[in-house]
Amino acid sequence: MGEIIQVSVSRGGVPKRAVAEAMITPAGVEGDSWAHPQIHGGPDQKVLIISAEVIDELAGRGFPVFYGAFGENLTVRGTDVSLLRAGQTWLAGDALLELTKVRKPCATLDVYGPGIQDAIYNAAVKAGDFGSPLWAHSGFYALVRRAGRVAPGAPFQLLTDVS
Repeated sequence: MGEIIQVSVSRGGVPKRAVAEAMITPAGVEGDSWAHPQIHGGPDQKVLIISAEVIDELAGRGFPVFYGAFGENLTVRGTDVSLLRAGQTWLAGDALLELTKVRKPCATLDVYGPGIQDAIYNAAVKAGDFGSPLWAHSGFYALVRRAGRVAPGAPFQLLTDVS
C-alpha cells in the first residue's frame, strides 16, 4: 500500500504548493485550478498523481524539481508506477479515484531544465507501452468516483485492478 506524502494546489500553473489537507470533489481538489482549462482539468483529468520516487530520482540527476513542481495534486510514495493502468480504482485518503490516462507533459515543465520532458515521457509511453521504463513517470490523471478528504499520511491503495 502506498501513502500520500503531499497534497498540492495552485491557482493555475506550476508549481503547486503543499496544503495540510484538502477535499477532493467531482470537480477536482478544492482550492486548485488550471492555467489553461481548455487543455487541463477536463472531465477525466480532475486529479494529477505523481510518484515521489520519480521526483526524488530526477532531483538526484540534477533537475531542480520538488514535490508539487510537476503540477501534481497528489505526490505518493510506495506505489510501483509501472503497474498503474487506466481504469484502476484507488483509495486516496477518503476519496475514490479512477485512473484515466498518463499525463503528456507540456512545455510548461521546461522551466526545470532541458531534457526534463525526455526524462519522464517518450514515444513508447505515448504509444501506451506499459513496458517503457518511463511509464507513468510524467504522472497519471484520475477522475473522482467518490469525494473525500486527503492529507499527507493518508493511504493510497489499489482497490480495483483492470488486469
